[in-house]
Amino acid sequence: MRNPQAPLPVDPLATLVDGDGQRQAARLAQEAFARVFRLSVAEPDEVRHRGVSQLRSDLVDWVARAEEEDGRALRMALLLSGMDQWGLAWTQAFGLAAIPGLTELIGALRTGLDASAEARFLRQFEAIAAAEENAIDFKVELRRGVHLALWHSSIVTEDRDEALRLAAQLGSQLLALVRDMPLAGWRLVADALAFIQIRCLADGLAADGIGQEATQALFGALARELPKDSRDLVMAHSARAVMAWQQANRGPEQIH
Repeated sequence: MRNPQAPLPVDPLATLVDGDGQRQAARLAQEAFARVFRLSVAEPDEVRHRGVSQLRSDLVDWVARAEEEDGRALRMALLLSGMDQWGLAWTQAFGLAAIPGLTELIGALRTGLDASAEARFLRQFEAIAAAEENAIDFKVELRRGVHLALWHSSIVTEDRDEALRLAAQLGSQLLALVRDMPLAGWRLVADALAFIQIRCLADGLAADGIGQEATQALFGALARELPKDSRDLVMAHSARAVMAWQQANRGPEQIH
C-alpha cells in the first residue's frame, strides 16, 4: 500500500515543460476558459467566432515558443487538458448542456495539428494522466483555480440553496481527488482549504451570512466525509500553510 505522506516521485514531464511553464499553462487555460465562457453567454455568434479565433492564435503562439516538438506537444496537451477540466467542472456545477466557445476553441486547436503533431499531442495528453506526479505543478495550479472559482461562486450568490449546492459540488470534487489520486489528492485538497482560509483572512470574504454558511458547510462536509488518515493530513497541512502565510504577512512592527 502506498504511503500517502511519501514524497511524490520526480515529474518526468518537467524536462519538457518545467514547473514555471506548467503553471503558466494552467493560468492560460483558466484565462482562455473565462474568455470563451463570457463569449458564449454574453455575445452574438459572430463576436464569439472572432474571439475564439484570436484566442486560438494567442495560444498557438505560446505553444510554438517551445524549442522541441515534444515540448510543443506537451504545451498543447496541458492547455487542452486544462480547458477541458474547467469545462467539465463548470458544466457539472451549473448544469450547462454545452459551452459553444469552448468546443470551438478546442476543435480549432486540434484541427490545426498535422498527423505527426496530433500523434505527439495524444502521447503527451495521455502522459499527463498516466501518473499523479506527471505535470504536478500544472495540476496543482489548475485545480487551485477551479476550486477557488467554485468557492467564490458559492459565497457571492444571494440564493442560500444555490450557495450550499455549489459548496457541495466543490466538496464532491475535492473528495474525488483524494479517491483518484492516493499520493497527491490530499495535498490538492489541503491547498484548496488553505487558499480559501487565506482569501477569507486577506480580503474579509465569507465573514457572515450565506457566504459564511456555505464555507462552513464545505469544511464540515470534508471533515465528515474524508477518510480519517486523509482528513488528518489535510487539516494539518492546510493549518500550517495558513500559519506560514500569517507569519509572512505580519508587519515589521509585530516582529520582536
